[in-house]
Amino acid sequence: MPEIILLAIESSCDDTSAAVCVDGKVISNLTANQKVHEQYGGVVPEMASREHTKNIVPVVVEAMKQANVTAKDLKAVAFTRGPGLMGSLLVGGMFAKSYAQALNIPLIDVHHMHAHVLAHFIDEPKPNFPFLCLTVSGGHTQIVLVKDYLEMEVIGTTIDDAAGEAFDKTAKMLQLPYPGGPLIDKYAQTGNPKRFSFSEPQIDGLDFSFSGLKTNVLYFLQKESKLNPSFIQENLNDICASVQQTIISILMKKLLKASQETGINDIAIAGGVSANSGLRNTLSEFGKKNNWNVYIPQFQYCTDNAGMIAISAYYKYLRNEFCTLDIPIKARLEF
Repeated sequence: MPEIILLAIESSCDDTSAAVCVDGKVISNLTANQKVHEQYGGVVPEMASREHTKNIVPVVVEAMKQANVTAKDLKAVAFTRGPGLMGSLLVGGMFAKSYAQALNIPLIDVHHMHAHVLAHFIDEPKPNFPFLCLTVSGGHTQIVLVKDYLEMEVIGTTIDDAAGEAFDKTAKMLQLPYPGGPLIDKYAQTGNPKRFSFSEPQIDGLDFSFSGLKTNVLYFLQKESKLNPSFIQENLNDICASVQQTIISILMKKLLKASQETGINDIAIAGGVSANSGLRNTLSEFGKKNNWNVYIPQFQYCTDNAGMIAISAYYKYLRNEFCTLDIPIKARLEF
């Protein structure tokens, strides 16, 4: 039986990534990061799209080279349709459409957040259906009930800001360089998470809220800095540890509630924030305490990457779920 060889493109934000998947196994997964945004303290959409145009061809060429495949070996091309930055999505999407059309092979569109969930099927161990997946990133915070590879339901989501945004905005308040989320994790490892207390929202059901926490942290830092201009520098580790612990506490309480309500004990995390060591450790502890089967992805599959697009496309390929060349690319795309 001929091999199913797929090329996947991910360009939803500021990482240009390409991967090659052979019969459901990710053979290569390359990502080009963009350093240009560091001086601005965040991603500049116009700059991001321009950098994608520079990076996409070299990244694709290298990904195929490392996988030892050529264009004539490909059975389909996959790409991130959305959600994400429109300019960035267009670069990856138009490249994928053009490549598929030139080779006269099928095109597969992939939902970015579906792909984060399905990253768990790249390597062993793989979760059993149904399972719950906490997807946490800069733009999303969701609890997803995963019934099948292509059947998922969001049972909890943020009503305002995402957990990743809470990390990033706190980092800005602390005057940490971009990207600040990983730095909060770094400093938190040597800090006291019980040193400072921050508010946790009282939201019914399985939904999240982080806007109040951000405001609480802002007012706290303003107040303490007026009394002591060096407060942040002198207490950086403890502040990071306390904020991080609060965010993790909010996430885990809802995840525990979801597990209790659904009776599901197979629990996974995904998305950029799933690379946070505090969250990974806490989830492992919760797993032991509550008899959960916990699934935590490799670091390379937590952040935006084409490997997760490739594995998602593989399962769509098996079901002949292809798209047409005129399918619209969307910055906002329903789950």
